[in-house]
Amino acid sequence: MISIGDQLPEASLTRMGDNGPEQVNLSDKTKGRKVVIFAVPGAFTPTCHSAHVPSFIRTRDQFDAKGVEEIICVSVNDPFVMNEWGKATGAAEAGLTMLGDADCGFTDAIGMRFDAPPAGLIARSKRYAMLVEDNKVTALHLEENPGTCETSAGEALLEAI
Repeated sequence: MISIGDQLPEASLTRMGDNGPEQVNLSDKTKGRKVVIFAVPGAFTPTCHSAHVPSFIRTRDQFDAKGVEEIICVSVNDPFVMNEWGKATGAAEAGLTMLGDADCGFTDAIGMRFDAPPAGLIARSKRYAMLVEDNKVTALHLEENPGTCETSAGEALLEAI
């Protein structure tokens, strides 16, 4: 599992662009920059929708004041779902970047995959938030229970930086 001090692996995620789905090289987003990446088990799922994303919308200006250049939300969903979820939560309007990890490649590479078959969640991401500076993890908050949003909330990560 990824830890503080580790470099992020090379990863290609997807987002909706002006002409449909487009690939985003994660290292292009993090190289030479201070970025927050937070991940959720699934778009439109209760805790993700009502607690996790709103916590980063609320704290956006405070992260900006600390020099964070971008806040990225990652979920093992396709870019169509992530785009609609960004609209539904207000995340897109707030300037959060919604990226899909549809094949779970990035999530697997950093050791954050989990499965919850009874809930219909297969190949999903654990709930976490991290601060990445020049592609290196400098803070990492992982939730023990994917149904809670406490240590991975925007406010908790903000306090740590």
